[in-house]
Amino acid sequence: MAEAQEKDNTWVWVGFAIACIILLVVMLKKDETKHLSSGAVAASNAEVDAKLAQKHTLKGANDTAK
Repeated sequence: MAEAQEKDNTWVWVGFAIACIILLVVMLKKDETKHLSSGAVAASNAEVDAKLAQKHTLKGANDTAK
């Protein structure tokens, strides 16, 4: 009699593991970029730009006064 051969599920488990990893990366990436939609980054950038512009105009005024 022929022995019953067990089915090899290795590739099923590998595929499942890859799918889980991809899902986890997508979920973490969505969570990581959540702060960009709040507007806090834009406000911070605007504040930094204003301070740099102010510093630039003060430096320009000091250079012309000499």
